[in-house]
Amino acid sequence: MADWIPDLSRSDKPRYLAIADLIAEDIRAGKLAIGDRLPPQRKLATRLDIDFTTVARGYVEAQKRGLVESRVGQGTFVTGSPRPKTRTASAARPGTVDLSMNLPPEPDDPVLIERMQDGLAEVARDLVALLRYQGFGGTPADKDAASAWLGRRALVPAQERVFVTPGAHPALLGILGLLAKAGDTVLCEAVTYPGARAVAAQLGVRLCGLPMDRDGIDPDAFARACAEHAPKALYLNPTLQNPTTLTIPEARRTAIAQVARRFGVPIVEDDAYGFIPAHGPPPLAAIAPDLTWHVAGLAKCIGAGLRAAYVVVPDARSGYPFAAALRTANVMASPLTTALATRWIEDGTADTLLRFIRSETMARQQMATDILPAGSFRADPLAFNLWIELPEPWTRSAFVGHMRSTGIGVVASDAFTVAGPAMEAVRVCLGGPASRAQIRSALDFMAHALEQSPEAVSSVV
Repeated sequence: MADWIPDLSRSDKPRYLAIADLIAEDIRAGKLAIGDRLPPQRKLATRLDIDFTTVARGYVEAQKRGLVESRVGQGTFVTGSPRPKTRTASAARPGTVDLSMNLPPEPDDPVLIERMQDGLAEVARDLVALLRYQGFGGTPADKDAASAWLGRRALVPAQERVFVTPGAHPALLGILGLLAKAGDTVLCEAVTYPGARAVAAQLGVRLCGLPMDRDGIDPDAFARACAEHAPKALYLNPTLQNPTTLTIPEARRTAIAQVARRFGVPIVEDDAYGFIPAHGPPPLAAIAPDLTWHVAGLAKCIGAGLRAAYVVVPDARSGYPFAAALRTANVMASPLTTALATRWIEDGTADTLLRFIRSETMARQQMATDILPAGSFRADPLAFNLWIELPEPWTRSAFVGHMRSTGIGVVASDAFTVAGPAMEAVRVCLGGPASRAQIRSALDFMAHALEQSPEAVSSVV
């Protein structure tokens, strides 16, 4: 069909991918039939007022999908139909969800899921190559995607400072293993991410929790701890902190960076939730790039099963021992996982997932605000969880036990506490596979519990 003109405004993907997608859509809709000849590439580029190479890439992409073939001297012809756009239902897999983790909401939009599956199918076309050993740190294409993604956080590091790693946990283990040895002190929040506690325990490193207010750690307390303990690093989870949901404002970040610079203390910035706010404060790696090891995991902003994280090291020289440490422990990030992350970033699927997570999280947080007693919890509109300091006479163990049947993750404060005795508090996750209806039911159950004593609710149940 020589007069075929795709409407590129129907897609928010890169134009070459949009062209391939629209070829598939129009075959499915009957607008293109097997044997139809597509417009010559230069002619279509002129009609669409885009670069010739964009159209050429679009036709190549369509050919990879088995939709068209190019015949020398004749043109490009439709040869096949796109694969069926159906999602195969799978049996439930009980026990595969770890409710102790802080999970993002899971997408249930068929169009988004189809788009995710399309990306996976495209990556699988080069499956044999992705099953080979590869160099550590990511291919140039993977690093380009990482740089594009990090640019959303105002980070523009040179490629030699960017590494693709097999998740945030291995990255943290490698970084802290370089900065500290057994018996050394690393500073952190008084209430902090359990994964950091586990990494420190694995390394034999002593965590020292710093007092916090609603803006994060106290810079003066940080300075006193630097003078007293000669710490090897400061670990922070500065945006939508797990579990308290606080975000350190820019002024406090600057004050923390000034103290770190005065005492020469490296900062390990676990930016797991940094991409969730559309306009959050700048990362510490942008304020003090020469001091900061920045870890940008994809688990919270795309999906927990996508075990990949982008690490920005303070300078190129730091990259050599870091790469050696992670190569020894992990060999490499999974090329298959990395390729999927790269594909989703390039074709816009990652942005769509991120927008979904933001909107769904806000909807669930609004439900919590509407249902739970006013002032009974701490949260942020974009946080996956609530932080609840329990009213007397509730204890954290009794509350966790009471909520166990609801199917949402409720974790006692013991898992997060570094300094002092654990408070009577819990983290409640609103994400994961639970639907809005399930979350609403759990919140109703929780609201009743918070307004009653343990004895009263146990007599009802």
